[in-house]
Amino acid sequence: MFLSGSGLPAWIWDDVRAGLGESVVAPRPDSSDAGPEEYAAAALAAVDWPRFTVVAHSVGGVVAQAMLAAAPDRVAGVLGVAAVWPRPGRSFAGALPVPQRWVLPLILRIAGTRPPEKQLRAGLGVGLPAETVDRLVADFTPEARRLFVTAAPSVSASAPASARAGYVFATEDPDMPTALQRGYATALGGDFSRELATGHLPMLADPAGLSAAVADFTRAA
Repeated sequence: MFLSGSGLPAWIWDDVRAGLGESVVAPRPDSSDAGPEEYAAAALAAVDWPRFTVVAHSVGGVVAQAMLAAAPDRVAGVLGVAAVWPRPGRSFAGALPVPQRWVLPLILRIAGTRPPEKQLRAGLGVGLPAETVDRLVADFTPEARRLFVTAAPSVSASAPASARAGYVFATEDPDMPTALQRGYATALGGDFSRELATGHLPMLADPAGLSAAVADFTRAA
């Protein structure tokens, strides 16, 4: 199951999924006031698989945490892809470095969760063709504010032991330096890692590389 980053459409995973077996992109909840638990519930309800691997991109890391807390018996592994993985009790915003952790909640309250187009193009467009960036901007869907400012439920002590963990680093990401990603990878844990020389969207910049990483991770899990 693939968890997309903030506002990103399901089609970003198409080329990655083409090289894999059965998979699904998690849907968003219907509520505009949804938090991590509601996002996790929508994802878990989308499939009846007894056990599966979660590939979480960016803010999808918070949703993956909530999924682990809600259904540790169903999550066989979590692979973070440039994913934010807050430490227990922290939200997505709370896991960011200072001053972003203080500024982001204020911005979300005043301006909402859709960044200005110029910011979207600069942050998401690194290494991507102009037509792809145009499509991303057109299809961007604002998320619920609570997804960013509400901490995911605490994962039970047994969950990390039963779910394998790993991390794929996007080493050319201008908004999430590799050093910051390494902190999230440490918090997530696990012994699997890959580096892809892309911006924040390796599934579009290097789908073959990410597909191979996902295949290797799931095979080992």
